[in-house]
Amino acid sequence: MKHYIPNALTLLNLFCGSVAVILAVNNDFVAAALFVFLGIFFDFFDGFAARKLNVQSELGVQLDSLADMVTSGLVPGIIMCKLIAMTTNIPEIITFENVWNNEFYGSTKNYSVFPFIGLFITLASAYRLAKFNIDEDQQTYFKGLPTPANALLIVSLPLILEFQNNDLINSIIINKWFLIGLTFLSCYLLNSSIKLFALKFKDWGFKANATRYVFIMLCVILLILLQFAAIPLIILLYIGMSVLDNVASKLK
Repeated sequence: MKHYIPNALTLLNLFCGSVAVILAVNNDFVAAALFVFLGIFFDFFDGFAARKLNVQSELGVQLDSLADMVTSGLVPGIIMCKLIAMTTNIPEIITFENVWNNEFYGSTKNYSVFPFIGLFITLASAYRLAKFNIDEDQQTYFKGLPTPANALLIVSLPLILEFQNNDLINSIIINKWFLIGLTFLSCYLLNSSIKLFALKFKDWGFKANATRYVFIMLCVILLILLQFAAIPLIILLYIGMSVLDNVASKLK
């Protein structure tokens, strides 16, 4: 029976991601972000449960990546696609009604190609997950930004727009070139060779997990002070601390 527990958690991740896709397509970004958060929560604990119950399996590895592809790959791609569309002065990217009118009623509506650049995040996520599955080195660390971390970065943007109420930050986020630049940066980070520490605890001792504990404490402080605006900073902090940790390891 215990063999089914991790896979059940993974399927809950996939369910949350599937709901988030529907919500994101319908422009309900806040609810979509909530389901992405829930999906990532289940994604963290499926691996944790598999290790604690000693029931790791190849099926679980493949199922985990398939679920991540939806929750942490497709959803952020759709959200970025929608955000870029908001900056290009078109009412929608593609809806059934628009396609129908354009195809059968000779509509002269012009669609910008820029929003579809956001879907490069989905492509880069798929490539990153495929590489992860065949890379035996990434057991204690990640090579490149994990897809859940990247998803959190992207879904934080509409949450910042909705809740932070900061004109300067809003003007940056709704800039088309900022969003396109962030898309390409996201694609690079996902498939970069930067070694990033994993939040996997073999034991709870502070010495062996000092970087992880410090990172978690700083995350809590940033979230309390900055709320959703803290998420991009946390991703930068994660990358920065990983680089410093790599440098310190080489100097030992």
